[in-house]
Amino acid sequence: MTADSSRLHVVDALRGFAIVSIMLLHNIEHFDFYFLPEGLPAWMVTLDKGIWDTLFFIFGGKSYAIFALLFGLTFFIQSDNQARRGFDFRGRFAWRLFLLLLFGIINSSFYQGDILTIYAVIGLVLIPVARLGDRSVFWIALFLMFQPYEWFGIIKGLHNPGAGLADPVSWSYFARTGEHITGDSLLKTWVGNLTIGKPAVLYWNWENGRVFQTASLFMSGMLAGRRKLFVLSDSSRRFWKKTFLVASVTFIPLFIIKTHISGWIGSEALSRPASTILTSWSNMAFMLVLVSGFVLLYWNERSHRALNIFSNYGRMSLSNYMIQSVLGSFIYYGYGLGLYKHTGATICLLIGILLAVLQGYFSSWWLKHHNKGPLETLWHYATWIGSK
Repeated sequence: MTADSSRLHVVDALRGFAIVSIMLLHNIEHFDFYFLPEGLPAWMVTLDKGIWDTLFFIFGGKSYAIFALLFGLTFFIQSDNQARRGFDFRGRFAWRLFLLLLFGIINSSFYQGDILTIYAVIGLVLIPVARLGDRSVFWIALFLMFQPYEWFGIIKGLHNPGAGLADPVSWSYFARTGEHITGDSLLKTWVGNLTIGKPAVLYWNWENGRVFQTASLFMSGMLAGRRKLFVLSDSSRRFWKKTFLVASVTFIPLFIIKTHISGWIGSEALSRPASTILTSWSNMAFMLVLVSGFVLLYWNERSHRALNIFSNYGRMSLSNYMIQSVLGSFIYYGYGLGLYKHTGATICLLIGILLAVLQGYFSSWWLKHHNKGPLETLWHYATWIGSK
């Protein structure tokens, strides 16, 4: 966990796994442009729906959560390394977040659903809590995970259950995104993604509880680093086994309740915030199932080699994330190949798998000749500019 120790390869592999799963989801949703092709045979429509439902059940709301958890873990590792040298990393981290924001703006011009800009802003919450004790950070993270804003909405709904709720603001923005995504101008796509698509995504994240959830996961990742939960030991292995069991048992009732809550509660003023809370908790429970299961399998001799294929992919997560945005928008948007008009979830999944394989080979080739990915190298040098 220090600068002098070996890399945490399980973290590289887990991050790579998250990026690949994000890639698959982005492909089946045409990189944030939902469109059902016409004229598909009935069996293909059925297959598409099955693939869509399955992938979103497994990865929807979970892959990004894994990425957020590891973001907080990486902050701890970097901060701890600097503290051992006698330096305070927080100021440099704020600069690093600003650089991430610039990467995110570039990425957002191709793909409006970019999360880098969101992480760059929410990541600032790590600065004031970085020197707090474990217990204080834990309670703050737990409070945020409970979705305080949505509970305020439930209290309002209890006082006036018959009150009508306006449509989410993000809907009005998303309704306009087709104007630039289906067009044949790259420039108009860039402008539309930044001026229409990006506000839509920001509003959507707020409306779906992602802001509080992401901040909580950042802090949870930092705590995981402090507790050395990703360092192989008997205690960390026991922790992940308990986590897998508890998260698996917890997920089942949460998923059932969140699936039926709207039908059980007639008041939209109550059901909408309740659904947001339960969806958040359900996703977090399943995310912990994925993380704990992945870590335990990675530490198992029989399955280690198979999962280690994600390691190089994860070491170049920033580069791979931005490359997939550029490639994906070209493949599906109107300025490029325009395949959104012809491809359902099945074909998109195959395209996503192909792109993931190609990026995996590229990552392995690049890291044979370089210590970091291309954008990781740029981010690193820019982060430490002016330092001795």
